[in-house]
Amino acid sequence: MIRKILFSFLFMASFFTISAQDSSVDTLPVRGLCIGAPAADGVERFAKFIAEELAPMQVNTLILRIDFNYQYKSRPELGNPEGLSQKDVEALVKVCRDHQIRLIPQVNLLGHQSWAGSLGKLLTVYPEFDETPEVTLPEKYEWPNDDGLYCKSYCPLHPQVHSVVFDIVDEICDVFQADAFHAGMDEVFYIGQEQCPRCGGRDPAELFAGEVTKIRNHLAAKERQLWIWGDRLIDGKTTGMGIWEASFNNTHRAVDMIPKDVMICDWHYERPDQTAVYFAMKGFPVVTSPWRNPEVGRRQVADMYRFRQYATSAMKDRYQGMLHTIWTGNAAFLDQYYGLSEHRNERGLSQVECLKEVFKAINAQD
Repeated sequence: MIRKILFSFLFMASFFTISAQDSSVDTLPVRGLCIGAPAADGVERFAKFIAEELAPMQVNTLILRIDFNYQYKSRPELGNPEGLSQKDVEALVKVCRDHQIRLIPQVNLLGHQSWAGSLGKLLTVYPEFDETPEVTLPEKYEWPNDDGLYCKSYCPLHPQVHSVVFDIVDEICDVFQADAFHAGMDEVFYIGQEQCPRCGGRDPAELFAGEVTKIRNHLAAKERQLWIWGDRLIDGKTTGMGIWEASFNNTHRAVDMIPKDVMICDWHYERPDQTAVYFAMKGFPVVTSPWRNPEVGRRQVADMYRFRQYATSAMKDRYQGMLHTIWTGNAAFLDQYYGLSEHRNERGLSQVECLKEVFKAINAQD
């Protein structure tokens, strides 16, 4: 009897010790937002939004999608004369610094060099960089299509492509005073195409890994970190995640070929898929990215805290936090946020509500 009582006491003591340990939480290192940069005439409005809305939410990381919405001096042929000026960017840098927000620019590299029937600036100016010059853009874009065209890619093995894109990467990082750069690299459907005289017959995983590594090494030389979306590093067939959130063209094997200091932005919008664990187990820092489903966003926040709470000491800091995404234009989103336009889609989903719910959940944990 005494032995049973002692065993019960030790069991309960152990249970409460574990429960007390497991109940501890800490602040997520990354509490971020990714959104398109404002137009030049929207800088003041967006700076006000940063100061009055994002800062009180405790946002500490802001990724701005720039692409070619900037007056580039190093490559003026790729710049937009009506785009952001250096003075505009400096105003955004200042408001972010005043509120302790890390500001990171994004320019889509490799993929997303076209959209629907419109060719992007890089391939318009440098058509020789096109991975699939034989694929013409239709007047009326539809998906699916016979060419498998979603977005164009540049050829990662073209001998001149990096001297051009690295000029704009360096310039935009300098003006943003940035210690990190987001290269996009999501939804790359055209890679290693057989018609390409340089890439044809090569392993898509090696091509993708080579491009990630080349960009990472260029940034690391100036002590900057590379961030990318994670979808091309997930096996779409094995996971059942399909061609958008994961890869069906064998780039997923690149996950074992790229440097482990690349930040993976793991986006899932319809389900709270727990692939952050996969990336962390592969050795990468990772953030989870919701968009417009508040229920999914809340679940993803809870998962991220749970991952950190129950991880080993080696794994914990790889779970870096949350990066909410916005996929309308900057001005359109602000109109939605301030009630000037409808923010719910036909399914009742809202990127405004999701953003608010995600940061409400984060701040409730803290």
